[in-house]
Amino acid sequence: MVLAVSTIEKLFSGPWSDGVTQPVGQSPAYHQPVLLSETLERLLVRPGGIYLDATMGEGGHTSALLQASDPDGRVLGIDRDFRSLARAADRLERFGSRFMPIQGNYTQMVAMANQQGLDEVDGILMDLGLSSRQLDTPGYGFSFQTDETLDMRFDPNGPLSADDVVNEYSEEDLANVIFQYGEELRSRRIARAIVRNRPVNSTGQLASLVASVLGTGSRTGRRVHPATRTFQALRIEVNDELNSVEAGLSAAVELLAPFGRLAVISYHSLEDRIVKTFLQRESTDCVCPPRFPVCVCEHEGTLNLINRRIIRPSPEEVTGNPRSRSARMRVAELR
Repeated sequence: MVLAVSTIEKLFSGPWSDGVTQPVGQSPAYHQPVLLSETLERLLVRPGGIYLDATMGEGGHTSALLQASDPDGRVLGIDRDFRSLARAADRLERFGSRFMPIQGNYTQMVAMANQQGLDEVDGILMDLGLSSRQLDTPGYGFSFQTDETLDMRFDPNGPLSADDVVNEYSEEDLANVIFQYGEELRSRRIARAIVRNRPVNSTGQLASLVASVLGTGSRTGRRVHPATRTFQALRIEVNDELNSVEAGLSAAVELLAPFGRLAVISYHSLEDRIVKTFLQRESTDCVCPPRFPVCVCEHEGTLNLINRRIIRPSPEEVTGNPRSRSARMRVAELR
C-alpha cells in the first residue's frame, strides 16, 4: 500500500518525526530533511519495502522511510562521516534490525547492500547536500562562520584535506579547481592571493583572503559571502564529489529492483547537470549524435523519467528551512 500525500504530511508535520520537537526560535535538534513528503511520495514507499538512503547524514530521511514502510520495511543507511553515522544510529536505534547503518562511500552501495544480504532494493535516495550539523559544528572546516583548521573531509580519515589543496597545489591547479568546481570567474586572482600568503592555516584566514580579492559586495543581489564559491570548490575537490555522483548513479541503477525508483536531490548546478545528463541518457534507447541517419550505438535505456520538471521545495518549506531553497529533485524508475 502506498501512503497518500495527505497521510505523509500528517505523519511528518508538527513535532519531529522521531519525537524530537524543535523549540521555537532555536536550531533543530537534528538536520531538517529537505523535500521530505515529496521524497516519500515519489519513491512509492510502502510497508515491507526495502530502501537505501545513500547519504544518510543524521537520519532525517531515513527515519521517515522507516516509518512509512512500517511495520516490516527495511532501510540501509550509508554515510562517509562516522560522526553523523553514530548520531543517526543512536537516533534510529528504536527501529532495531529494520535499520542497517554502514559507513562508506555510496559509490560502493552494491557491495554494501550485498554485505547485508540484499541483492536489490525498491527505492534509493541520494541527497547530495551537507547537513546543518556539518556546517555548524566545529571540526569539519566547511564553514567560514567560525575560524578553524582547514579540513572539509566528510570522512576524517580521507587522504586529502582542504589544507593540502590550499597549501600544496600549484597556483594553476588551485585556480582550475576554484573555477571548475566553484564557477568563480576570478579564480586566478584568488589562487594568486592564496599562494602569495601561504601558509593559509584556517578557514577564517582563507575567507578573509578571498574577500580581499572580491570585496564584500554581492554580484547576485543577495547577501552571500564572497568566499562561498571558493569553499564549495575546495569541498568538492577534497571529497571527489562530482565523480562520486556519476559512479553512485550507475551503482543505483545496478541495485534497483524492477520498477524501483531513484530520487536524487542536488543543490548546485554542477551536481544537477550530472544527474540530469545521466537520467536523460538512461531514459533513451539511442545516444547517437543527431547527424547520424541511423542508430549505431546499441544503447539500451534502463530508466523511465518520473518528473520532466525538477521538483523544488515549497515556499513554506523554504521559509521554515532557508537552506532548502537551492534544492532540486529528479526522480526515475527502473524499467
